[in-house]
Amino acid sequence: MIGWIVCALGALFYSYEYLLRITPSVMEAPLRAHFNLSATGFGTLSGFYYYAYVAMQVPVGILMDRFGPKRLLTMACLICVIGTVMFAGTGVFWVSAVGRFLVGLGSAFAFVGVLKLATIWLPEDKLAMVSGITSALGALGAILGDNLLVIVIDNHGWEATIQYTAVAGAILTILLWFGIKDHVNDNASSGTVENFKCGIKDLLIITENPQIWINGLFGCLVYLPTTVLAELWGIPYLQHAHMLTQESAAFANSILFVGFTIGAPLMGFISDKLRRRKMPMLFGATGAAVVMMVILYVPGLTAYHINALMFILGLLYSSQAIVFAVGRELSPKEAAGTAMALTNMMVMLGAMLLQPLVGRLLDWSVYLRDKSLYMSNIASDKMQVLYTADDYQFALTIIPLGILIAAILTFFLRETHAHADN
Repeated sequence: MIGWIVCALGALFYSYEYLLRITPSVMEAPLRAHFNLSATGFGTLSGFYYYAYVAMQVPVGILMDRFGPKRLLTMACLICVIGTVMFAGTGVFWVSAVGRFLVGLGSAFAFVGVLKLATIWLPEDKLAMVSGITSALGALGAILGDNLLVIVIDNHGWEATIQYTAVAGAILTILLWFGIKDHVNDNASSGTVENFKCGIKDLLIITENPQIWINGLFGCLVYLPTTVLAELWGIPYLQHAHMLTQESAAFANSILFVGFTIGAPLMGFISDKLRRRKMPMLFGATGAAVVMMVILYVPGLTAYHINALMFILGLLYSSQAIVFAVGRELSPKEAAGTAMALTNMMVMLGAMLLQPLVGRLLDWSVYLRDKSLYMSNIASDKMQVLYTADDYQFALTIIPLGILIAAILTFFLRETHAHADN
């Protein structure tokens, strides 16, 4: 029981950082007005989170294996708090961007830290289910962000709302320090790798395995409904393309996370039970690509249809959570943190590269459609362009295309049968 409690505390931090991750999507309009941002600029501001998050994944894995989760997760949560305060407490774009970067820096430790705790405290054959449960708890943070934050923003403004999240993070920092243990038998704070030389050796072994890269690329591409749509462009898309209100769009966006919350543990459980990884991954990716195309290209969808489709989409692409178990099973046991961190780095590359790209494609689509409108907005320093459904269809096509490529990648992935080689 104590193992589940320790892992739950780590997962609580992941849920918290996930709430911080998606906050820009909830406050797109006030943020763009505050900093006078185009869609490209808005995507870039959000992207600063991922510049730190992605770059830190491999160092985080090595650090986690060397020093253990307790100190690192506590420090990471504190960094998130500092970055959050900076993000909301300025009218200067670069200061806010630095704050967003710090939030990404601290957040980089969360998911890997939970999985590292799971490898220490829980049976190995539960790893896919644990990664699914952890992913689900992150989705719960997103659900809170999409719904609760909208209400708080309406009543207190976006700046005060972010400061409230900083206070919550400070409380969580204290809980992590007193609640997490690095070992089952004692309270010592240390990792599973004796020194950095061993950690680098394990990293080289992991990176030389092409299966690790195939698995990570699958995770990146099938996760695009989260990293590109739900975490940033989902609410603006639903408002502009399907004419939903801010509240309805936020609710529909959160329904995607509800589906993922249910699907991720379920997919992990099914995969562990069947001792098959590839089958649920292929099924989830193929189905998610079809549903995503319906959401983007079928006209006349009502709010009810969109909610149902978003829920089904979340259920299907939650098969992404299995990639962390696969990454562990393809790697040395003592380097579990490094293996899962490298996998997570590849997963999050989609957000770092494609969130700004979608913004640029939106601006480009408007420019091609109406050059004079686009140029007049730039000249007046008012980048309040109304993007049409066609603009969003053009920009977001990268999502179903990427998921289809992910489905194809499963044919090149070796079946691990839920068993580590070493």
